[in-house]
Amino acid sequence: MERNDAVMPGVALFCAAVMWIILLFLFNKETAPEPVVVDPAVVASISKDYPTIGKQIYDQGAGGPTCQGCHGANGEGGVGPKLAGNEKLLKDPVYVHTVLVNGKGGMPAYGTSLDDKQIYAVANYVLHSWGNNIEEPLTPAKVAEGQSKVDPEVLKNRSRFVPDHIKLPEIWLLTFIIVLLTYGIIGLYSYWAEGAELHPGIHKVRSTPVAMLGIVTTIASTFLFSVLFVRQMNIDYAGWAAKEQVTPNVTAEGFYAAMIVLSLAASLALYKKYFMDGEVLVEDATGEFPW
Repeated sequence: MERNDAVMPGVALFCAAVMWIILLFLFNKETAPEPVVVDPAVVASISKDYPTIGKQIYDQGAGGPTCQGCHGANGEGGVGPKLAGNEKLLKDPVYVHTVLVNGKGGMPAYGTSLDDKQIYAVANYVLHSWGNNIEEPLTPAKVAEGQSKVDPEVLKNRSRFVPDHIKLPEIWLLTFIIVLLTYGIIGLYSYWAEGAELHPGIHKVRSTPVAMLGIVTTIASTFLFSVLFVRQMNIDYAGWAAKEQVTPNVTAEGFYAAMIVLSLAASLALYKKYFMDGEVLVEDATGEFPW
């Protein structure tokens, strides 16, 4: 019986690729930072405002908790992190503006309670006090330049796939993509493993030197990537336990784990195709997927 089901898996994979591109556009739209409006009046007042307005808001607050209540009167830290002599802030001044506007952890967001003039005054007060000193005041132009790429904090949340950060269209698209990919991959594999024609009965298979080389290579790859995965996990655990914590290399962990799965899948596919006798049952057209 000649098979006529080789086209549909390819169509499913093509549709999955198209939907994946659409999904990437949705993700990019969600992760793109808000454009920064450069107000000349704010720029002109920054240098004279931060020693007065910035200090006043830091010490007394503005419709919310005072900054010094968490970070200390002299930026020495407390409930909140230390600000005095904080090299991270000096290397990335835009980070101060981002945290003030959006909040982080236990720190509330002040983007709605403070106007731009007050936000820049507080940010520059922190960046010019207690031993902190950047060469030029933080301005909207620098913030706009620093936010020209995707906000790392947003990407970090996205990488966790927290349900609160995924909207219904994204969930639907991602689910349908997985269904199409699964159907397409299984269909193409079935066509490759069982051949263009199906005949009832036991199919005897014989391995070839190329198939033997392939299965040995895939098994060796599985072992290699397993060792690399365990090694990377040990490195990351040691980094977490160190006095100066090191961020784990999640990308490497994910890559090694994915390669383990793919290598195992390739080994099983080669085994079924070239090393395992199989029984094929021919079904009529009513057993086909309608799509």
